[in-house]
Amino acid sequence: MKAIVVEQPGGAEQLQIKEQPKPDIKAGELLINVKAAAINRTDIVSREGKSGYLDNPILGVEVSGVVEETGQGTNIKPGTRVMGLVNGGGYAEYAVMPADRAMIIPENLSFEEGVAIPEVFLTAFQTLFWLGELQSNETVLIHAGGSGVGTAAIQLAKQFANANVITTAGSSKKLNYCRSLGADHCINYKEQSFEKEVLKATNDQGVDLILDFIGASYWKKNLASLKIDGRWILIGLLGGAQLEKINLMELMAKRVQLKGTLLTPRSDQYKANLTHDFVHKALPLFDNKEIKPVIDRVFSFEEVQKAHKHMEGNKNIGKIILKVD
Repeated sequence: MKAIVVEQPGGAEQLQIKEQPKPDIKAGELLINVKAAAINRTDIVSREGKSGYLDNPILGVEVSGVVEETGQGTNIKPGTRVMGLVNGGGYAEYAVMPADRAMIIPENLSFEEGVAIPEVFLTAFQTLFWLGELQSNETVLIHAGGSGVGTAAIQLAKQFANANVITTAGSSKKLNYCRSLGADHCINYKEQSFEKEVLKATNDQGVDLILDFIGASYWKKNLASLKIDGRWILIGLLGGAQLEKINLMELMAKRVQLKGTLLTPRSDQYKANLTHDFVHKALPLFDNKEIKPVIDRVFSFEEVQKAHKHMEGNKNIGKIILKVD
């Protein structure tokens, strides 16, 4: 089969299409004839050799496609259209998916739309509700509102909690799109001090929950934006990982609940449980278009280098897709 591998750690030029053995499956697994894969920040980090949790030489953590073969103990039939998370190997014509992570693609969605769901919607669902414990009518600050996770989080926060959604992004185009998804207050972080705007929007109270993709460079601003007893979920480090001269008393004074998370290195059982909860509660909303996958661009399999560079340019609104078929 054809697959995309990393020749050696480095830039997008290290991504090459090579012939690789078709993977074998074990009990509880599915062999997927991949129709589409999606690009994630995890793939960039893995390509650069900065992560320690990629065991598969083929990149890609989410796919959509058709079940070709099933292992013992599975109840999904060959020919079923599915989407879901894989343990690497997604940038290929065939990939192995644990059956308990497979989600049946709604009939009204294409393979490209299907693959735009798993990583970002599961991440947003996890951070908003499992970790962030977002309650009805609370206020949430979602950074990187135009990103894949950001666009998913805006929709989920509105649909499940009727939340007051404040979001940040770096262009009017991204902010307008966030507004179309239901965001109540949209802040251009390049032109405005977002912490001041957050306090204006909340009558100087701050927000109940922050979804933080940025990290170090937003530390003080996020702390200023959070209300007493607020929850702060650290989900990315686009603004750096190192901090100096942290005043822990500031955290204590606001009784901040700070949690850090990564989804990709989580256990198989955790991902299965998260998938099951998401399928039960949220997947039906795609059928009636109350929630929608957001796609920025679809690249061909041969354009994988361009796809990675497009993500690194940080101009996308929603997901970047590789069409494998």
